[in-house]
Order: sequence, then structure tokens, then C-alpha cells
Amino acid sequence: MPLFSLCRLAATLFQQRTALCFLAFSLLISISTQAQSPPPAKADVYLDAKGVMRWQGSKQEVALFGVNYTAPFAHSYRSIKKLGMKPEQAIEQDVYHLSRLDIDAFRVHVWDVEITDTLGNVLENEHLRLLDYLIQQLKQRRIKIILTPIAYWGNGYPEKDTAQTGFSSIYPKGRAYNNPRAIKAQENYLAQFLNHRNQYTGQLNREDPDIIAYEVCNEPHYRQPEAEVSTFVQRMVQAMRATGYKKPIFYNIAESPAVANAILNSPVQGFTFQWYPSALVGGHTLRGNLLPLVDSYPIPYAKDPRFSSKPRMVYEFESADILQPVAYPMMARSFRSAGFQWATQFAYDPLAIAFANTEYQTHYLNLAYTPAKALSLLIAGKVFRQVKLGQQFATYPADSVFNDFRISYRAAVSELNTPEEFYYTSSTTTQPRKLAALRRLAGTGSSPAVHYEGTGAYFLDRLATGVWRLEVMPDAIAIRDPFATTSLRQAVTRIVWNTQPMQLTLPGLGSDFAVRGLNAGNSFQAQATSSTVRLQPGVYLVSARGKSTAAFTAETMLGAIKLGEFVAPPATDLPTQVMHTAPTQLATGQPAVLQATIAGAAATDSVMLVAQHYYGRTRTLPMRRLTLTTAEATVPADLLYPGLLRYWIVVKRNGTSTTFPGGFRGSPLSWDYAPREHYEASVVAPGSALPLYVAALDQQRTETGGINGGGWADYVTSSNGQLALRLLQSPPPASPIPFSDPTAPVAFLRAYFGDRLATRAADAANFRELVIRGRRGAGAGTVRLVLTTRDAEAYVADVDLPAEMQEVRVPLTAFRPGAQLLLPRPYPSFLPLSFQANGPVALPLAQAEVLQVLLGPAAQSAADARPFLDLESIYLR
Repeated sequence: MPLFSLCRLAATLFQQRTALCFLAFSLLISISTQAQSPPPAKADVYLDAKGVMRWQGSKQEVALFGVNYTAPFAHSYRSIKKLGMKPEQAIEQDVYHLSRLDIDAFRVHVWDVEITDTLGNVLENEHLRLLDYLIQQLKQRRIKIILTPIAYWGNGYPEKDTAQTGFSSIYPKGRAYNNPRAIKAQENYLAQFLNHRNQYTGQLNREDPDIIAYEVCNEPHYRQPEAEVSTFVQRMVQAMRATGYKKPIFYNIAESPAVANAILNSPVQGFTFQWYPSALVGGHTLRGNLLPLVDSYPIPYAKDPRFSSKPRMVYEFESADILQPVAYPMMARSFRSAGFQWATQFAYDPLAIAFANTEYQTHYLNLAYTPAKALSLLIAGKVFRQVKLGQQFATYPADSVFNDFRISYRAAVSELNTPEEFYYTSSTTTQPRKLAALRRLAGTGSSPAVHYEGTGAYFLDRLATGVWRLEVMPDAIAIRDPFATTSLRQAVTRIVWNTQPMQLTLPGLGSDFAVRGLNAGNSFQAQATSSTVRLQPGVYLVSARGKSTAAFTAETMLGAIKLGEFVAPPATDLPTQVMHTAPTQLATGQPAVLQATIAGAAATDSVMLVAQHYYGRTRTLPMRRLTLTTAEATVPADLLYPGLLRYWIVVKRNGTSTTFPGGFRGSPLSWDYAPREHYEASVVAPGSALPLYVAALDQQRTETGGINGGGWADYVTSSNGQLALRLLQSPPPASPIPFSDPTAPVAFLRAYFGDRLATRAADAANFRELVIRGRRGAGAGTVRLVLTTRDAEAYVADVDLPAEMQEVRVPLTAFRPGAQLLLPRPYPSFLPLSFQANGPVALPLAQAEVLQVLLGPAAQSAADARPFLDLESIYLR
């Protein structure tokens, strides 16, 4: 045997022995931590007689949950390069974080426009190489893959398309399936892509056991006749099978429902769907209880035997424009109830550019920058793997506690609580189910097991009795609305590396445990006092006093990660910032608590609120530092008499004052303080009207538009010069819109007012009517008002508006229990339009937080003008 072969054999035996040791160690530390076994390292999938995907060998059902991620392509690639970072390093960092979130599924629509020529020949270029590298990194973390080779997308968004070489640059999506040259290019490309050999793994794409399936193309746009669609799908499947590829082929059935029969009758082995329950690109953060939007995912083809006998996957989902950490777990549960075996969020933001959220403005997910939402994805993965395929649940809110999970909109928390695992997205008082058996913990904020005032995520993994691995991420502080217009020139989230106390109450640890740094450059060593130690972000070995930890080094493996691995962005290089939104109204004669978020202020800095009744007395009030990043002050009642309160927040460091809003040097108490910026709030007497919606002021905090193509929205000026929102009915469609309801409302206004009502809580019982100033024109249909509560109960009242602009009063007693419309309108369009939860017979106004105004369809469409509704304002009085 040649020397090389002998060396290789010796190395193989050593690796096998090492692998056995590693396996034994992994079993010791994780045998009880998984609700479901992780996906096998090397196993293909097959379909059983009922069309369920299972793993070869174990025959266990496939249930994989994860993300899309786009660093090798398009805007992500260009931005990473623009910021001076190597894409390989960015991929390594992000895949580590995905592993830390227990992600086991990855999907992406490959930007064919960047890796092919116009004939469909695969180009061995940088984008393809980076996809190969990404696949290798995912495989090392035991993350399974489904690829969609054909994207049809240009590579520009949100910029202009640039340097496109592929067939999708000349064949638009709506013609790619019936243009002979386009079809030939796609056949050529699919064959070459499946036969591409990954230059890092050495495996052909079609043979890689970790690429468990393919979806042919991304969101195809088809129209009648169905025969053209059938022919195209058959040719794509034949091109893939001709390579020798034997695993499942999936196809999108949600995007073009008008030709669903062509997909159902095709030779594909599975079907794909997406879910955007809050629509896309709202332009600002959505507020209110949006959990009814994700209560269920009914599929119109569910009982069709052509559908029910095949597996289904969710290639993309997202709670777009939502930061609340409660939607993902409920979505995961709804997916399992609907029979899905794969679900991947779109899209995980690369760490390198997540500070600005430029990749997709309407999406925002990253462990470092959106820690609570990222942990909700971790919990959602547990939901997806624990809930049985097809398992049904009661309608929300009855099922907000199910299995080992708790989802609470009111507490803004998602939780997983088993004897071995305890995860939470926000501070919670929930007790771990069995503290002595706890093996894994992750959270933000505080719990009975961990007290921490930072805003970053942390992870605790038990390695042995009295020995834990602790990973602490830096503070993430929102400084701008991430769903507004974004730019690489401005951050939306700020990273701060604060040193803060952490108190641990964990089994076997004691109150005087030892702590030592593990990650590169972290030489920290300390002993806890009263179970508390001050830490900065990093990875630590935490052990009971006197416990030997010599067996644990930075290179020791913990599942798919090394103990010493740590990835976190550097501190954001910005001056001190204060984030605060002034209330619309304050109640007269009552003390008012004003809170602010502060970034970049040291614990020794003082924070003051300078409050002034306009042209009246001025008061300097110290702000209490609740944490390093939050402060509050109480404005006394004697300063809150009817009128206008204006105020400033001043941060003082080493004798130098910085005043907000604006971040100006100096103090508003100084005679020469020139900036005119200030916060202000109206101080109103009991009985004063409360604005729920004012068209001239509320464009950036409300949602408006059409419903299923039935209408649209605009702003106009009324006869008295005031700005009004106009809801209009669309012209009749040339052909029927699939799944549309002709009796459904055509346009809507959705306005969150929960924060406004909170400042007038004492007056809630005294309001008697809702006053709407508006008008209907051109034969417009009915106008319905809907008030929804924190618990998603809805109360409805119809109002008859005249043709001329005027005030119309609606007694609150006129509101009766009813259904709310699911707004913004979910996509796909076959999803439910309305939702109704049981609640008290009478409207509990103190719990109300969202107003909907719905324009119904006109009884008869006007020939010369579009039916419309104009709204100037809506008040509680």
C-alpha cells in the first residue's frame, strides 16, 4: 500500500475514534434536550405510501425549519463587498448564528441571472463559488437544504439591476414558460446545475444527501391556457430526471391559482406555498394584536387527492413589518396543522448589513440586531418539530398556551418550557418547569433563572453537573423604524458593548460560581457574589466553586459548534442617542411618566428631563436609570394643567450637556440655546376628545389600501382645505380574481390608537361616542367601523355618511360583537378574510387598540366616477 494511502488510513482511524468520543460526549450533554432527533448526517429522503417525506433508514418523518439567506447573490453580495468584508467570512459568521438558533433548514432561490448566460449555460463564477461555499458551511452544521434553481428575479432590489448575464435578463417571468428559447435555456440550465460539482464538498448537486429536494422555479406567473403550463412543468421535470436525479421535485401552486389544475396534474412530487400574513412593504412597524393573522393556514386543495397524497413545503414566510416576537411560533403551529414538513423564513439578514436592514426593507431578522425576534424563530423551530403533522388546535386566543409553549401578545413573549429546555423572548415570571433538570436556556431580559438588564440574547448550555457554557450577545437598541426607507448610510439598530450584572440561578451552580472567558481575546476571570457577576459580551465557562473544567476548552465541541465560538458585531460608532416619542395627549392634573431609550450613555452620566408648560413654569426633573439603556421621569401634576407641555431630555457627561431631540450641544436652560426642536404633548381636561385618526397627521402610523384588488387609497384635500384619506373602489376586473369575494370590502383604513388611549385611561369609561368626519361619493357602498381589543375581540357598527363632508356621531353602544377584517390583507389570497373571537357583549373600550374603517362595494358601479369614501378625522368623545 502506498505511503499516502497508509497515512490516509491512519488518519481515518483516528478521525473515527475521535468521532466516537465526540458522539459519546454529545450524547451525554444533549440526549434529553431534543424534542425530535436532529436530521441524520447522511441520509436521503423518500416518500411513503401516504406522500409523507421520511428519512431513509430511520423512517422518521422529515420536519425541518429554517431560513432563506442570500449572501452569495444580489444586494447582499454587493453590500458585503462594499463594506470591505469577505463574503466567505460573512457566510461563516451567519451560519454559526443559524446553528446557534437550532436552524436545520436552508432554502434560497438561486439568482440564475448571475450564474448563467442567455442560453442557460452555468458560469463558474464568484456567485456560484460562494453558493458552493455556503452549502459546505451549512453541511458542517448539519443544516439540510432545498434549492430553487430558477429565480426569474433581477439582481438589483432595492437598487437597479446590474451586471446580469443570464436568461432571466431577457425572458420575463410571464413569458419564460411559453417562449421556446426560454424553455430550452431553462432545460439546459437545470441539467447543468444539478450536475454541477461543488468545488468545496466534491459532490454533485443532484447527489448531495444534504440537498434533500428541489423546487423548480420561484413564484412563476402563469395564465390560461393550462396546456402551456402543463407542457412547461413536464419539460422541467424531465430535464431534471434526465440527469439521474431521484429525490423529490416540488412546484409552486400558490402563486398562479388560475392554472392550479395544471400543477396538480403534473409529475411533480410536492407542492410549495408562501405566507405573508401582514402583506409586504407597509413602510413602518405594524402595531396591535396581529396574532389572528397567523391563526390558521387553510389550503383550498387540501381534500383533492392529487394534492393530499403529496408532501408540501413553505419556501418563504415572514411576519413582515412586525417586530413583535410572537408571530413565528404561531405560524409554525399553523404550518404543521396544515400538513407542512418544511418551512423557511424569508430572509435572514446577513450580519454585515443587518445594522441598516437594506436587503429587504419589509423583512428584518438577525440574532444580533433583532434578538427577541430571532429567539422567537428558535422557539418556532421547536414548535414545528414538536407539533404532529396535521394536529389541530382551538381558535386563538384559546390556544395561546399549547403543548410546551406559551404565546402572549400582552406580555410580548413567546416561551418554550420543558424539563430540559427553557426559552423566552422577553422578560418573564414563568418558572422553569423543572429547574434541576434544566439543560438549555436562551432568552432576552430576565426570568426566574437569569436576571439580566441587557437587551441582547444569551444562551446557557449545561456541559456537566455544575458546568455551563454561557454566551452573551451585546445590547441591540432600535434607533430608527427598520421598516421605513433604509440606507447603508444609516443604522436602524445600534450595537452597544455594555458591561452589566448577570445573576444566575441554575442547578448545581451555587452562589459563588467561577467564570472564565472562552472566546478569542477574552481573558476574563472572576468569582460570583450572591450569584451575580458583571460581564461584557462573549462566551464564558461558568462552573460551581471547586469544579474542575480542564476538560472543556475553546475547541471542545457542543453539538455542531465549538465552545469558544463567538460572533458579534462591533459597537456602533455613534454619539449618545435618545429615542423617545412624545404622547399625543396627557391628562390634566395627573402625574405623567415619560420614558426614553438611551444608547451610548455611561452609568455615570446623568439624564434630566426639562419640562415646560408653554410660556409657563419650567421644571428640571432627574430621570431614573431603570437600566443602562432606559430612563424615566415623572412630570408632576402641578405642571400638567390644560395647554401644551414641551420638554427636552438632557444627557450630561463630565459637565457637558447634550440635548434631545436633535443631539445638540448645550442645555435648553441656557440663555443662548438656539435649537428650536423639542418634544411636545397636549395637556387636556377630562372629557376632551381623543383622536383615533387624523388624516393630516397619521400617515406614518396607519395602514390603508385596497383589498384583493377591489380598491386603493389616496390623499385629497376637502372643501375646507383639510387633508382627507380617500378610499376608492377599483373598476371591475377584466377576468375573475381567484378566491375573491364580491361582497367583501374593497378598501380599508387600519389605525392603531392603543398608545393614545393609554394616556387617557382614566377617561375611558367616560367616552360615549365615536365621531367621524367624512363623506361618501359616487354611490359608494356601506361604511363599517370596527374596534378591536388587545385580545383580538372585534366590535362593529355601520355608519351612514352623507355626500357632503360633515361630522357623524356613532354611540359606543351601537358597537356589537362581530368580525374584524384581517388587515393588512394576508397573502396568498386564498387565506381567510375575517376573524372573530368571543368576547363580552358590550365593547370594553379600555381594552380597545385598533380601528378599522371598511368601505363596502357599491351596489352598482358608477360609469363616470369611482365610488369613494373621504375621511378627515375620527375621535372618541
